[in-house]
Amino acid sequence: MSQSRPGPQAHKDLSVNNPGFADLGLADPILRALDAREHTTPTPIQEKAIPELLGDMDLLGIAQTGTGKTGAFALPILHTLSRAHVDGKRRHPRALVLAPTRELAIQIGEEFHGYGKFLHLRHVVIFGGVSQHPQVNKLRRGVDILVATPGRLLDLMEQGHINLGYIEHLVLDEADRMLDMGFIRDVRKIIAKLPEDRQSLLFSATMPGEVAKLSQDILYEPVRIDIAPKAVAVEVIKQSVHFVDTNEKIGLLRDLLADKQMKRVIVFTRTKHRANRVADALTKADIQADVIHGNKSQGARQRALDAFRSGSARVLVATDIAARGIDVSGITHVVNFELPNDPESYVHRIGRTARAGADGAALSFCDPSEYDQLKDIEKLIRQTITVAGGERPTQVVRMKPSGRGGRNRPGRNRNRSRRNRRPSRRAA
Repeated sequence: MSQSRPGPQAHKDLSVNNPGFADLGLADPILRALDAREHTTPTPIQEKAIPELLGDMDLLGIAQTGTGKTGAFALPILHTLSRAHVDGKRRHPRALVLAPTRELAIQIGEEFHGYGKFLHLRHVVIFGGVSQHPQVNKLRRGVDILVATPGRLLDLMEQGHINLGYIEHLVLDEADRMLDMGFIRDVRKIIAKLPEDRQSLLFSATMPGEVAKLSQDILYEPVRIDIAPKAVAVEVIKQSVHFVDTNEKIGLLRDLLADKQMKRVIVFTRTKHRANRVADALTKADIQADVIHGNKSQGARQRALDAFRSGSARVLVATDIAARGIDVSGITHVVNFELPNDPESYVHRIGRTARAGADGAALSFCDPSEYDQLKDIEKLIRQTITVAGGERPTQVVRMKPSGRGGRNRPGRNRNRSRRNRRPSRRAA
């Protein structure tokens, strides 16, 4: 259904401050919020996505954190919901955003709050690791936009606290991380409860097979917008690798951290258990370190992030899953204590440093069992990483399969028509 969009003259007063956003046809209250935040020019993904989403298209976005993708979906959702009439006293959620981590859900909620500050729309963020009662109380007061992690959302659905029968907009953010965390099955359960007559968006930094299958199942003739870089900007990140035995990694890390140039450091591990061990070892060596991973409570994760941002913790040890919620400036070094199994995760890891024109370095530890991962990484970035310690091996030790094989999970038959999409819900 076509959208009624204000013409250029409708935003004449604001077009000086927000020429890019005003041209996209967003409502005046949203433009005022953008102006208040000094957001004057849309990012590439916002410029491409917003007109398509205002036109009621489904969307597949290949984009990393930091590209402005939250604004790309939040702004058109706020615009559309603000122009629709809502019947009844209690508001059921009309937009659902699923995020893999608590930190990301909170950040998305903050963006909806900022962009919608001049609109009479309510949003609620729900996630696990905290009491559900405050979240349930907010839901009872009515909500337009629901931002949720899959586990807590399923719990509240099963308890009868949430009715998803009025959802018009679905957003799956960081779908590849959903897969890594084992949430795809939960996501499919949630989607099965939604109306088929809806607008669906899926964002992912990478496109593994199961995420591609999910996108095919839930998106109808989507517009594809690819903002993800094809390779890491290696010219601004100094990369090196240390060939070291597993039991010598802790000692090497302590020695490297004696360099005071390593002012704010993220250390990546593959497992939560290893993250705890590394953080404990650094603390015993009088190195201010904290840890963040999926088993930590929301309060503990937030305290760790606050300590890292403030500088009271010089080192943050993290797993890949938890790191998606980290948005901290001034990171001088990334240390891959263990190489990731997925080479694209290496790109995401080291991209935490050398931002906004700053210098940055990425140091990787490679033991004999990780030679395959290193070769895959170098193939992806099309560069041989400089050897800083040890000798480059001449033979490769083959790794055993990780055991995280794909399981065939039934999709949904989406033979639906677009001819009569939301005529009543989209009425002005």
